[in-house]
Amino acid sequence: MAEETGELAAQHLRKLLTVTDAALAPLPLGRLLDELLVRIRDALDADTAAFLLLDDAGEELVARAAKGLEEEVERGIRIPVGGGFAGRIAAERAPVVIEDVDHGEVLNPILREKGVKSLLGVPVLARGRVLGVVHVGTLTLRRFTPDDVELMQRAAERGALGVERALLYEELRRLDAVRHRFVSIASHELRTPAAAVYGAAVTLHGRRDELSPEQVEMLQETIYEQSGRLAKLIEQLLDLSRLQAHAVEINPERVRIADRLHGILELYADDDLTLDVDEELEAVLDPVVLDRVVSNLVINALRHGAPPVVVCARQTDRHLRISVDDDGPGIPDDLRAQLFEQFTRGAPTGGSGLGLAIARSYAVAHGGDLLYHPRAPAGARFELVLPQSEAAP
Repeated sequence: MAEETGELAAQHLRKLLTVTDAALAPLPLGRLLDELLVRIRDALDADTAAFLLLDDAGEELVARAAKGLEEEVERGIRIPVGGGFAGRIAAERAPVVIEDVDHGEVLNPILREKGVKSLLGVPVLARGRVLGVVHVGTLTLRRFTPDDVELMQRAAERGALGVERALLYEELRRLDAVRHRFVSIASHELRTPAAAVYGAAVTLHGRRDELSPEQVEMLQETIYEQSGRLAKLIEQLLDLSRLQAHAVEINPERVRIADRLHGILELYADDDLTLDVDEELEAVLDPVVLDRVVSNLVINALRHGAPPVVVCARQTDRHLRISVDDDGPGIPDDLRAQLFEQFTRGAPTGGSGLGLAIARSYAVAHGGDLLYHPRAPAGARFELVLPQSEAAP
């Protein structure tokens, strides 16, 4: 008996060493997960293996790699934390065994489609933080033993070292790409107004005595206008950089929506601009996000649309919805797919093409979205949608 126990322990150690070797390999996340899953599946003598990564919001598990269940990744399977098999593992931070999938709580339909009968899953933890869930399955009924569970947990612990390192490397690469893109964008977008300001200033400095009062006034107006454009571009580029780097803090608070929207609209003093909102409506949100997004939408509607421009706020389906409607021509079909991308311009109006991209990024950072809806027979509607965890009175 002692010899058998010793041999079993040695087998477990050998299997764990294969997982450790993979975890220590300097591989990008995708290849690392593939290698880890092969070794974990083999270590548990299973038929399938899958890894689900916890999303940035910590609310859903997203299929990132699989062996024998590749459809999980192809279909972009997402499991809410606390729901089903994988969601329960992440929520409880503990192993879960399902001996018979046909009679277990499983949300992922692919498991049954592939004929998986038994499952064992464990959380992937790094320094107390849940990175994701790894699970193995068999195509025949199997009773996973306590030794199997312990082996799976140890394998996940070893794998977590590599996964955390690969995730950090991916984040550093993403931030580096953001930095390079920011420098490229800044140099391109700032060049024209900066050149105009410099040219006008040099002319005034070197030739003031030769210029007529009208020419001096024109050059001063150029400096004023292009300096304003520069200031706005710099503010937008800094916003964009912070948003792309996930460096924007969202600070929700209870806000009286009518008061906030009245304050925004008063800045424009336009008779064609009206507000439709229940004076008692309240919601929990970040006022900065509300101001930035709604201001951008109102400016766009006044500049590119046609009156009347109506700002409407409602709370439905546990979401605050703020729409800005106008009766202009709407967005051309060929621009709709790129509408919220950076530097998309619908007309040569001198705009930077950053406003809608920044507005949508603010909405997404808040856990919401910014949507476009064409209106019939003509017109545009932009809608800010922000989730509400509780019903406002």
